[in-house]
Amino acid sequence: MSFLSLLDPGPEAGLAALLASSFLSATLLPGGSELVLAGVLALRPEQLVAALTLATLGNTLGGMSTWALARLLPGKADTGRLAWVRHHGAPILLLSWVPVIGDALCAAAGWLRLAWLPCLLWMAAGKLLRYALVAFAVL
Repeated sequence: MSFLSLLDPGPEAGLAALLASSFLSATLLPGGSELVLAGVLALRPEQLVAALTLATLGNTLGGMSTWALARLLPGKADTGRLAWVRHHGAPILLLSWVPVIGDALCAAAGWLRLAWLPCLLWMAAGKLLRYALVAFAVL
């Protein structure tokens, strides 16, 4: 066993870091889960399915936590932008991966009390597509 092998945390550590990074980057905290995904896949391309699954899961759970927190806020009159989100409904969450506006869309969906299951499914679909594009670019 070499000294460098002692420093390698193993394949599970990369996946755990990816899950944590993807969750945190879907909240208001800045994050670079795409870079973590790219790193995991560059080192261990055989973990493609697990990495896509965990990145999508973490990022979706982070988005849904924003949705849930916004749902706790008292409702007030819709502004023009909120009316736009209400008009498009849960499918607008396909864009929940977009930096800056994605967090706002998740919060708006929660504040508008859009149903959780369609929000979860549309959000997960958008985030999976984004991570699949990153994986395609890396592999």
